[in-house]
Amino acid sequence: MSKTIENLEWRYATKRFDAAKKLSEDQMEVLKDSINLSPTSYGLQLFKVLIIQDEQLKSKLRPLCWNQPQLEEASHIFVFCNHTQVNRDELDGYIKRKAKAHKIEVDNLKGYADFIEGKMKEKSQSEIEAWTAKQTYIAASNLMLTAAELKIDSCPMEGFENKPVNKLLKLEAKNLNAALIVTVGFRSAEDPILGKPKVRKSDEELFELI
Repeated sequence: MSKTIENLEWRYATKRFDAAKKLSEDQMEVLKDSINLSPTSYGLQLFKVLIIQDEQLKSKLRPLCWNQPQLEEASHIFVFCNHTQVNRDELDGYIKRKAKAHKIEVDNLKGYADFIEGKMKEKSQSEIEAWTAKQTYIAASNLMLTAAELKIDSCPMEGFENKPVNKLLKLEAKNLNAALIVTVGFRSAEDPILGKPKVRKSDEELFELI
């Protein structure tokens, strides 16, 4: 069995964390790198990730997240926020980063920039928001896989009140929206689902070779 599959077998959506155990700075840097290196459409990275460690803010978040205990027990909370608008400044910033990384002139990428901008203008507001929200799930998957490699527990959470969370974190003024929350830390021995086998479809049910 590959190490990756072993790590995926090890991880589970942790329901109770050991609040006394915290991630180290080195572990946090690796997790942040895993998010930053995630693939995104056009490479634009149209999301921002809030990393919450403040205990008072965790407590304020918990009732907005269906009172789930992970919010207060986890070492850190990653709030993946998608952009609700795509403006030219974001595109220009990406083009500058690309030009610098590839050692080419910005003007040589104008055609590509115009192409991307044209594609953005084809999308409605609701399509833009749905599209950018999808990007956060790719990054969150990278985070959870990397966490499992480090034997750090995680739990992806869609169970939260979107608008109140946006208000608490003052996201709307920044054209951001809380799309997904991932809590990370270390599992508690009191977690009621600790050691429970995974429930998955068989390969025959899930896959179809065409």
